[in-house]
This record gives sequence, C-alpha cells and structure tokens, in this order.
Amino acid sequence: MKSVKFVKEKLALFAVMALSAVLNLANLGAEGYGNEYYAAGVKSMLVNFKNFFFVSSDPGGFVSIDKPPLGFWIQTLSARVFGFSGWSILLPQALAGVVSVVILYYMVKRSFGKAAALVSALCLAVTPVFVAASRNNTVDNLLVMVLLFACMFLSRAAEKGKFKYLLISLVLVGVGFNIKMLQAYMVIPAVYITYLISAAAPVKKKVKHLVIGTAVLVVVSLSWAAAVDLVPAGSRPFVGSSTNNTVMDLILGHNGIERLSSSGGMGGGPGGNRQGGNMAYFKKDRNPSGAQNVPPNGGFQGGSGGNFKDGSQQNGGPQMQMPQGAGQNKKGIQQMGRNGLSGNFGGQTEAGVTRLFSKNILSDQIVWFLPLSLLGFIAAAIVEKLKIPFDNRKKLDLILWMMWLLPEFIYFSYTKGLFHQYYLTMMAPPAAALSGIGLVSMWKLYRDGSKVKSMLLPASFVVEGALHLMMLSYFYSSISAAVKGIIIAAAVLSFASSALLVIYKNRAGNAGFAKILASLAFAGILVTPSIGSAAAVVHGVNGSMPAAGLELLSSDTGSGNTGMKNRFGSSNDSKELISFLDSHIKNEKYDLVVSSSNAAAEMIIKSGRSIMPLGGFTGSDKILSLSQFKELVKKGEVRYVLTGGMGRNSQDIMSWVQKNGKLVPENQWKNTTSVGKTVNPGEMNSQSLYDLKGILK
Repeated sequence: MKSVKFVKEKLALFAVMALSAVLNLANLGAEGYGNEYYAAGVKSMLVNFKNFFFVSSDPGGFVSIDKPPLGFWIQTLSARVFGFSGWSILLPQALAGVVSVVILYYMVKRSFGKAAALVSALCLAVTPVFVAASRNNTVDNLLVMVLLFACMFLSRAAEKGKFKYLLISLVLVGVGFNIKMLQAYMVIPAVYITYLISAAAPVKKKVKHLVIGTAVLVVVSLSWAAAVDLVPAGSRPFVGSSTNNTVMDLILGHNGIERLSSSGGMGGGPGGNRQGGNMAYFKKDRNPSGAQNVPPNGGFQGGSGGNFKDGSQQNGGPQMQMPQGAGQNKKGIQQMGRNGLSGNFGGQTEAGVTRLFSKNILSDQIVWFLPLSLLGFIAAAIVEKLKIPFDNRKKLDLILWMMWLLPEFIYFSYTKGLFHQYYLTMMAPPAAALSGIGLVSMWKLYRDGSKVKSMLLPASFVVEGALHLMMLSYFYSSISAAVKGIIIAAAVLSFASSALLVIYKNRAGNAGFAKILASLAFAGILVTPSIGSAAAVVHGVNGSMPAAGLELLSSDTGSGNTGMKNRFGSSNDSKELISFLDSHIKNEKYDLVVSSSNAAAEMIIKSGRSIMPLGGFTGSDKILSLSQFKELVKKGEVRYVLTGGMGRNSQDIMSWVQKNGKLVPENQWKNTTSVGKTVNPGEMNSQSLYDLKGILK
C-alpha cells in the first residue's frame, strides 16, 4: 500500500512538472530573442572574457548592460553550449521555472504534506506572470529559483537554530543580488523575521548569527560590483544607466531609488508594448546635472528642430507621440490606453490596496490566487494555532511564506516607482504556497471545525470565482465567445460546488462526496489562469514587457512577440545597413555609432559587428564628451555614425557629426522602398548615415 501511494505521489508530481514544462518550453522558439537588448548583450559577451565579465551590451565593450552579471553569464554559457539563438538564451529561464515548481513542492510537502504541496506546485505552474517570465530572457525567474533555495535553507535554519543553514540562505540571497540587485532583498523580511522568532535558539545567539550572516550577505552581494569599480574606467565598459560610471551608483540609483521614486526613468528593456503603444515618457534624464529633458507632449522629440522642455535639441528621429487612448488620470498618472487597461509601467497605475485587483496591466498577471492565499493563511493559522512559541516547522513556514508575500504586496500596491509587470513573478511562489497550505487547512476546518470556521472552504471558492468573473469583465468585449463561455462555466462550477459543500456539510457519510465537490471547485478556479498561461504558448509574450493572461487573447492585442525591431529599427533597413558595413568597413574599432543600445541591438544580434551605443540603454547616458569623440575619429577608431533615434545626452556629438560628416546617400545603405511608410520611433527612416573618414587629421 505504501509503495502504491509513493507511485501515485510521484505520478502526480510528474504531471505538474510536465504541465510546467509544456507551459514554459513549448513553442519557445516562437519567442525570438525575447528582449533584444539583453540578447545583444549575450552575443557581445560571447566575443571575449572581458565582455563576459563586465556584461558588455556591445561587442566593442563600450557600455555594459544595466543589470548584474549572473543571469546573463548563465545565458551566455547556454549559448556557448547550444549555439547562439533565441532558444538557447531563453532556455535557462524556462528550466528555472520548472525547477522552481519542484522546489516549492518539496518545501511545502516537508511541513504540510503532499496534498498541500501538489496544490501549491500546480498554482505556481499556471500563474500567468510566472509563465511569461519563464519564456523570456529577463532573469526574474532565475532569481525566483535562487530565492526559493534560500528560503528552503532558511526553513531548516529556523527549525533547528543551525547557523550553517542560515549562512547558506544568506549566501544564496547574495547570489540573487548578483542576478537582479536589490530585488533579491525583497525576501529579507521573511528570512530575518522567521529566524528571529524561532524558538530553536536563544535570542542573543540568533542576533549574533544574523549579524555575521549579514556581513557575509553584503560581501557576496557586492563582490562583483567591487571588482568592477576597482578596475580603471578606461579599462572596462562604461557602467550602463549609472551617472558616474560605477556599479554602486547603478545599485543605489537606477536599480535602487528609482524603483521607489515616481521620478525614476525606465530600464530593464525597451518600453514598447504588444499593442503597438510607444514607451512611456521619461520624467528625468539619467545625467549628473539632473536636467529634466522631457518634451511638452510627454514624448520624445527628434528630427530637425525637435526640442526638449529645457530647450535642448534632439538630433534626428521622429516625434514620439503617446498612443491613441492615452492620457492622464485625475492624479496625473500616465495612462496608456491598452485594452482599456491603465499604465504601461506598474508605478503609473493608481496606487492603493486595490491596485493589483483593478483594471490595469498588473492584475491579470498575479491576482488569481491572492484571495485564496490570504484566506488560506487565516485557515492555516487557526489549524496550527499560530502563536508564541513558534516552535515547529509548520508555524515557522507559515510566517516565512507570509513575510515573503506581505511586503511585496505592499510594495507593488503602493509604490509609484519604476517597476514592470513581470516583476510580479516574485509574488507567485508565496501566493501559491499559501494557497496549497490554505486549501488543506480549510478542508480540515470544513470536516472538523465549528460552523463558522467550516465555511472558509466554500467561501474561498466563491470569492475566487467572483474574482475571476471580475477579471473577465475587464476583457469581456475583446475576447472570443468560446473563452468567455469557458470562464463563466468554470466560475459557475465553483459556485455550485461551494453551495453543495454548504448543503451537505453535516450529512453522514458525505466525506467522499465533499472531497469531490472541493476538487471540482478548485478545478474551476484553475481554469482562467491556466487559459491565460496557455495563451503565452500560442501567442508568445512581448519581448520587452513579457506578460501572459487574458490580455494575450484580446482582439485588441497583437499576438506574438514583436521583440524590439518594430520599435527601434526596420529589419529590412538593418539588413541593408549591415551589407553596406560589410563592404566598407576595414580596420575601425567601432564599425558604426548609434544613439542607444536599443538602436544597436538587432544589428548586433544579426551581424555581431562592433557597434557603439553612444548613449547606452536608451541614449540617456553621458558617456563621451565631444572632445573625446573627436579623438576617436582622429585615431580612425570611428567611421560611420547613424544619427537620430532616442539619444538625448549626445546632442552635441550628433550635431557635430551632421555639420562635419559626409552624408551617405540613402540608396547605398537603406531599403528605399520603405521610405514614406508610417514611421515608428527610432526607425531608420528617420535617420541619416554619415561618413567621418578623413575629416580630422
């Protein structure tokens, strides 16, 4: 009998793993290169060890990616083994998603049993944002996997009072820091609080452990940053998105304060969205002077005579308009008009406790199991008599999961800083864990608890069903009748099963029937997030802003992964330009100069050529002065310059190029048949190519 149960358990776990693998890996090649900014970085890191170590965004080692190295090191190693392709650089994240499901299963099983573990693993596997992040080369799910390992060791540390387990946990958090910097520290409250309240060791001893562990955490976290900052600036790439060419500034600024402040700029990939909307305006430039370079209409201005709000001129590029339907709400928060959903960035949506449940770009990604996780925590707290002393693993794990979920819920609900919707994948593991633990606890209360407590189980299904109908209402006019019918039927199934659970509550011999009803109700609340996750397999996720959910099934949404080429350059034009460079470039260090890494990404991926992104990620970094650029021209290290695009802190250089360079006829480097079409921001139709050969002796 024991062996039969073992086989059933393994088969159930295998089924959940298989589901996760299908959602994460199926049709992965359709995602292209994902975020091409990061993909170009991987291509560049394959060139030499220097580029690899400093995570250069370009083959020439001019400027780095604006993130720490570990996630991209793993992608580069995958590309080295399997060859550079979209599939090879997406594979590590997809596998990390599957591994995370398995880790969560074993963590929950250890304390709460296999039933809770299976439910938790299943909830995580079908959470839309978790699937979207697994199918993209943003490294968020690599971070999630590492943090799950960290919490697994922390659970043992808290239970046993063992310093070695705490140390391993904090080392792993430090490793996570080298994947996504301060985002990794979002689990710190869970780690510290859980260990401090445990009854396994005296308080004085635990404080000592945490002090030593914190020192180790800081050392591991800052190891790469210190190594980079100790290297002379002239011997390494410029630190992308920093103001002073240091990783410490990147940590505290772009990847720190800007994530908390509403005045932050944009990072982590380009800002286009699948619906064809353009990126949100930048509220400030990332330059030492702090000048506010924002055009009056809230977009970017380029082309001749295009001026920023401060009067400075942007050379080349079309005027970047807000998409149709965009506007500002009553609080001045930018609204993007995307399927009627507010915001293109999380901080643009109206802050408050209901943010993650409202009609915006966030809710469809993570909301599905949040009510269940909250009610589940209450039920588990009742069952486990959650109070001092916290002297067993169940109590401690409950605290661990809630202290992971709660601070993140508060942050994502209230911050006005810069964050993207795929960051919400950080909430998926604790929400899934508490859902599984909670359902098992609710079942116990249903069978053995008081009349009031027993109602938690059917009430949770009713709340979840109502939530799913509310989410359906956000997309009701834009999704197919078949999908609407399935979602409504699933909600009705949950409602009906809940009603029957109430009716048959105290009838003799109803345990088996009640279990069937509970299973049916749970199946009902799995339907909609599963549909949203499966949509990513069919339609693909947006390379720059990965998201799954019902929005992918909306008729207002362009299906598939547009990547960056439709935002920052024409594929045909880049092909023609690469051919031109192939026939004209000889010994120059940089084959071409463009305004930003975004403008360079597609050409780097296709050709591997050394292209200088003059202003870094979005063109906002002040990397070279005009005199420094002239010196490169004089040495013959730079020949061709493509003016226009999104550069904002290199206007003086571009103006000088336009004034002194030799204009290359368009028919030599551009697909002239595309002239006259509708211009997207940053496309080469708005740009000009200049030859700088011999202009300085």
